[in-house]
Amino acid sequence: MSSSSKDPLPGLDPFDIFDTEADRLDRHFSRLDEEGWSRPSRAAGWSVRDVLGHLAGEELYNHACLDDDLDGFSAMLKREGVEGGFNAFNDWCVRRRRHLPVEQVLQEWRSANGETRARMRALGRDGLLQTLAGPYPAGLQTFHYDSEYATHADDVEAPVSEEEADERAWWRARVAVFVLGEQGSHAQVEPTAERIWVHAYDTSVQLPVSVFVEATVGRLPDDYPIDRRIRAALRCLA
Repeated sequence: MSSSSKDPLPGLDPFDIFDTEADRLDRHFSRLDEEGWSRPSRAAGWSVRDVLGHLAGEELYNHACLDDDLDGFSAMLKREGVEGGFNAFNDWCVRRRRHLPVEQVLQEWRSANGETRARMRALGRDGLLQTLAGPYPAGLQTFHYDSEYATHADDVEAPVSEEEADERAWWRARVAVFVLGEQGSHAQVEPTAERIWVHAYDTSVQLPVSVFVEATVGRLPDDYPIDRRIRAALRCLA
């Protein structure tokens, strides 16, 4: 995306949002005791500690993108016997950190993510980042990171104040609407004043913003009353 291209998400600063969500996670992690680390998270099969292990481990990929060393990243996975795409990589990241001192993993994540955030900001919104999907604007990639960090903050119950909740839900919804379009989803979506209108497979529904966001990141409860085809069509950020 060149500097002259139309900004698909005007009025949002992806780098500021990334800092905010990383700070939210750091504050929460810093307050946890042993029981808190052991609690189940909303991420299926992961404890709160496992979420931290995932965040620390995925910085290997983030830095490989920034270093333009995806060949080295792939070679590392091969040496470690990691096969099966990102699901296998995520599982490996979590497993190899489960028996390390939690403070060591927390410091690993703080340091690596701090570098990622600084380097992404330095690249700028239009700077190109090398990814496994090909070159991609750093600003848009950061919006993907923003959504992931907000999702995992909710997964581990990191506090969100009433003052920021509404604005946070809306930026997440706007990012999700963009990603659905980018991925060519079967779902047509249109934000209204208070809800998100969704149409797919000859079915229409209006969802509260928070519910729409949860659907896009795969966190809707199994018993939430929504057509399974719409549920599947909306999942784009998890």
